[in-house]
Amino acid sequence: MPSPEGQTRNERDHPVASHQVAELVILMPVFNDWIAAAKLLTHLDSVLKETELRADVVIVDDGSTNSPADEDVGCRSFSNVCQVHVVHLRRNVGHQRAIAIGLTYIHDRLRCEGVVVMDSDGEDDPRDVPRLYQKYRETPGKPFVFAERAVRLESRLFRVFYSLYKILHVCLTSRRIRVGNFSLVPAHRLSSLVAVAELWSHYAAAVYKSRQPIETIPTKRASRLHGQPKMNFVDLVIHGLSAMSVYGDSIGVRLLAASSVLVVLAFLALGAIIAVGLTTDLAIPGWATYAAGLGTLLLFQSVMFSLVFSFIVISARDRMTFLPIRDYGYFIASVSTYATAPDHRRPRQPELADICVTPALKA
Repeated sequence: MPSPEGQTRNERDHPVASHQVAELVILMPVFNDWIAAAKLLTHLDSVLKETELRADVVIVDDGSTNSPADEDVGCRSFSNVCQVHVVHLRRNVGHQRAIAIGLTYIHDRLRCEGVVVMDSDGEDDPRDVPRLYQKYRETPGKPFVFAERAVRLESRLFRVFYSLYKILHVCLTSRRIRVGNFSLVPAHRLSSLVAVAELWSHYAAAVYKSRQPIETIPTKRASRLHGQPKMNFVDLVIHGLSAMSVYGDSIGVRLLAASSVLVVLAFLALGAIIAVGLTTDLAIPGWATYAAGLGTLLLFQSVMFSLVFSFIVISARDRMTFLPIRDYGYFIASVSTYATAPDHRRPRQPELADICVTPALKA
């Protein structure tokens, strides 16, 4: 069925841009950080030129309150960055959800060999992009390739809390945190990834949860290109909880098992106190029995809460949730496409194409 713009499904699935398909598409969310993004594009183009790679760039404008200047992201000349697509969202949805929308847009609109997900502030080093691509090409099965931070540059306080979070994450999910968002997504695996509902909560956790083949390479964090980090303590906590929420069913079962074991131990302790009091002449303080009984009641309540939590999580699996491939179009207001490489430039002004087509019309 044609869309309101008069495009057929085939035309929507294959972009109107008539240029050689790039090896890579670079995906980066941006919220007001256009100066850093512009500097990153320059660095990225230099790295791509050195390694003879070509790439398109998809920038997801996550509801920025300041508009990018054309000279920042669009009307600039690059040698190996072929096109820049700026996907403008209707509202701010957050870093992880912007990545989910960007990945689904690329799956629906662009063609490439792989998609590199990276931050726009420069802390993900552009020089690692060819390394991700090389690892992907060399590994049988063409897996996801994530950048694993070998050295972190954050403050000591941040590293302490991050270490505590990693311990908690392993205890609740049995998975060790090794990676962030910086990664390469094989294009042929995008179709399965955009059908993973957990992608809306946390990109990296969704990849691991969906049991995709994964490889890693060691990297070092680079310096921010402009400005100061905007993520505060609350944002970091929400980010961590979002990652763990992907494993909500496993966490519920583990909490239920742990609290059940504690209740059994409490009953054994209470039984031991009663047995000592009835069968021996040892004096037992009166508060010990009351404390044991109160502890047993509290642990029993924790079992009930864990049980209710587990049933809520399990029942939620049968509900209709956000599905990126089906629902992403609701959040896109418009897309600006700029041809930036000399042999891809067009004489007309950058195109602004409204792609907000409801799922019913896209079917």
